[in-house]
Amino acid sequence: MPLSRTETGAATARGLSRSAGHRAGAEAARQIIQAAPQLGIHTLTLFALSSANWKRPTPEVHAILRLLHEYLLVETTHCIDEGVRLTVIGRRDRLPASLRQAISDSEAATANGTRLHLRLAIDYSAREAIYHAACRFYKVTELSPESFSSVLAEVLRGGSTEVDLLIRTGGEQRLSDFLLWECAFAEFVFLQKRWPDFSVGDLENALLEFGHRERTRGALPDAVAG
Repeated sequence: MPLSRTETGAATARGLSRSAGHRAGAEAARQIIQAAPQLGIHTLTLFALSSANWKRPTPEVHAILRLLHEYLLVETTHCIDEGVRLTVIGRRDRLPASLRQAISDSEAATANGTRLHLRLAIDYSAREAIYHAACRFYKVTELSPESFSSVLAEVLRGGSTEVDLLIRTGGEQRLSDFLLWECAFAEFVFLQKRWPDFSVGDLENALLEFGHRERTRGALPDAVAG
């Protein structure tokens, strides 16, 4: 289940810096990651940095990159202890070498985690991922949606998984180039609350709402089809 990228508006609304908003978002992520396995979540994808975010002011982007590096250094041991496998989807060639190394180290150290697969989307663009997968796909012998998904998983590194529920915070009601292929049949929950203020209680409420929705994937409901 993917959650939306971190939002900084809550911090600026309180008169705090945007960097403070990102740090508050990282703390919210820690709480959600800790609670996720107990709530029956097996795969959790968090949007940390989109490819479009390079357009933001350079000091802000550098602050995000430093925070991501710091987060990986601090949280890897915790992930190991909690049985969390951490992988990163997105480009890596534009990231600082030290961050690329931290990503590789974290992925290797947590590879045996089975309680939760945590995917961080860093320098990620769904359109770009689909494009690169399409460029490779013409070489595949078996042409099918399933084989394309396999190619896309290779491009993403962290794998491709069908999304059940996408939660978008901050009052936005759009995908923003996030997991376009994987969200084909996802249920959406939109919240006015911004990510730094998102709590475990909010996650529980979203899951409760998800549980009440009838998911037919285009077919007739069981009660009607039967």
